[in-house]
Amino acid sequence: MTELHEHKIKRLKMRSMRRGIKEMDLILSHFADKTLRDMSKDELVAYDLLLEENDHDLYSWVTGTAPTPPEFSVLIGDIVAGLQIQSN
Repeated sequence: MTELHEHKIKRLKMRSMRRGIKEMDLILSHFADKTLRDMSKDELVAYDLLLEENDHDLYSWVTGTAPTPPEFSVLIGDIVAGLQIQSN
């Protein structure tokens, strides 16, 4: 059974808000609210895969304290860009 587009967005928003560490809850829920509705199906699949990663790894990639794996570099770059816009 194929997941409906609206259901996928709702599920990804919930997974973005309910992480293992509060910092990632805040970072990813902000990103999800601003971008999920405009993402293509392929981008949503990539974001879904990103959410499978460990929060401590994600936080390291977002803060630049560890190199981002190539398959997530564009997505992490978009998340970081959204943080920079938010802080300005």
